[in-house]
Amino acid sequence: MNDGRKRLAEIATRSDEAIDLAEAGLCIAREEYPDLDIDAYLHQLDELGIAAREHIQPNLPTAEQVSRFNHFLFVDKGFSGNSDDYYDPRNSFLNDVIDRRKGIPISLSVVYCELAKRIGLPMRGVSFPGHFLVRHIGEPEIIVDPFFGRVITRKECAQRLSNLYGERARLERRMFEPARPRDILVRMLGNLKQIYVERSEFERALACSDRILLLNPEAPLEMRDRGILYQRLECFGAAVRDLQRFLDLAPDDPTAQTIRAAMPELYRQAAQTH
Repeated sequence: MNDGRKRLAEIATRSDEAIDLAEAGLCIAREEYPDLDIDAYLHQLDELGIAAREHIQPNLPTAEQVSRFNHFLFVDKGFSGNSDDYYDPRNSFLNDVIDRRKGIPISLSVVYCELAKRIGLPMRGVSFPGHFLVRHIGEPEIIVDPFFGRVITRKECAQRLSNLYGERARLERRMFEPARPRDILVRMLGNLKQIYVERSEFERALACSDRILLLNPEAPLEMRDRGILYQRLECFGAAVRDLQRFLDLAPDDPTAQTIRAAMPELYRQAAQTH
């Protein structure tokens, strides 16, 4: 287990309130960059926070504070969504996001919230369907889309939802609830895993799955996915263990019947490798 994985494993034992999203996100990146200096990047975020504070007066109305912070982050510092190469894995690594000033909604939201925390703005990420957002906690309600670098309205959120799921889709309160740090990290790793699967980089995808299960050990669908990755890598014994555990945890899942039917052949392949 490399140092980044060990540090993430330690973070996974903490309560959600004690998880530092920036630290954990950089631990994820260290899997790809073994020499990454996590503390140096945390210091960079501290320095950005100090610079942002100079632009924001705490006695200003909240909406004005958010407006000035947005200008600092998206105009002065040039953070933006990478619409040219959305599926570049670097968009999910916080060191790359900080260095390149480009990311995807969730990684930019992590940077946004971590800097907002440093200047006393209570902003939290929300798992809005299809596109991660940031919301001010308290009054007034302010929703920010860090990918496009601007405040958006509930009406715009409703339109996005309609575009995804049809005109009958309706906004629900849960869509704007603050996401738990653990869930944000799982979603970041899930995005990376999907990119690697589509590239047939199964060992990297497996590493993502391993870390998701560090954060959420009894996630049946992740146990299933890791088992399938083991199978693709011809690690049949490990595949059997994960897929059997998935069946134990979620026997009525829609995919369980297909997995159950494949198990005899997997057992045979596992036996042949010993």
